[in-house]
Amino acid sequence: MSLPPETLTVLVIASLALNVFALLLLALRGGRRGREPGDPLRLDEALRAVLDRQSDRIGRLEQALRSLTGSHRRQEELLRRTIRRVGLVRYDAFEDVGGRLSFSCALLDDLGDGVVVTSINGRQDTRVYAKPVLRGASSYHLSAEEEEAIRNAMEAPPEEGRARLERPAGGRSEAVRAT
Repeated sequence: MSLPPETLTVLVIASLALNVFALLLLALRGGRRGREPGDPLRLDEALRAVLDRQSDRIGRLEQALRSLTGSHRRQEELLRRTIRRVGLVRYDAFEDVGGRLSFSCALLDDLGDGVVVTSINGRQDTRVYAKPVLRGASSYHLSAEEEEAIRNAMEAPPEEGRARLERPAGGRSEAVRAT
């Protein structure tokens, strides 16, 4: 589990505040103790030792924070390149075949890169086509359903995390947008 940089910053500030409070308590407690008139004051040495330890701890926290920030950035980049946008259009490819068993499904990352898969279902056979998609477009000729699937995938924000059923007015196709 990694913490966001803002949380780590708050933790570092809270740690510093607690350390300052501990130093004040140490100084007050050391000042109240009964000292022999000839004993040298060792408060400076104690404070210096505490400050050195705290400085080391803060240095380790800063290093951990830099490491977590770098890891967080790498994970964000990997996440941007995963399939998070899905657009599905179901339709009847032929008039004599019902049930909307044909479909086009766009599987895209945040940049609009991925693939659109189309399955054309007929009475005697089913054909499946896959076409690459780059930035929401393909170098191959796209059918209207494939273009609609890509458009549906690109329109919904990937953070939505839910599927939505859309029924067009014409009733010919059924589009599902899932992210």
